[in-house]
Amino acid sequence: MLTTYDTDENLDLALHAGVSGFLPKVSPPEHLFAAIRSAARGDVLLDPAVTGRVVAAYRRTAPAPSPAATGVTAREEEVLRLVAHGLSNTEIAGTLSITEATVSTHINRLLAKLALRDRAHMVRHAYESGLVRPGDSPDDVPPTR
Repeated sequence: MLTTYDTDENLDLALHAGVSGFLPKVSPPEHLFAAIRSAARGDVLLDPAVTGRVVAAYRRTAPAPSPAATGVTAREEEVLRLVAHGLSNTEIAGTLSITEATVSTHINRLLAKLALRDRAHMVRHAYESGLVRPGDSPDDVPPTR
């Protein structure tokens, strides 16, 4: 699709319609030729600026990876959510009715499984993966499955 109207709405409609390419009319000729060749091969080619918008939209709406995909247990996921909400080990232990030593064990396992350096990186991971979202409260943490 070659378009004058390079909007997110048109992009969404075009992708759902199954286009093999999406380029604004202001694209350089070499981009247009590359898109035509890609479409002829059965590939998809998006304008680089469009690709960035598609990736950004995906990141906003993509579900968090399942615990099974990362090897994180349901209990470790609960602990991660509570860490992301700023609870101390003592508070997490009280909330989950476990000992502080068990909380520490879960945190150490999370750091290893997710290849994170420290508690701050755990918080960042929880938000970036969508496990926790701004405005959530610790009360939103679902119980262990």
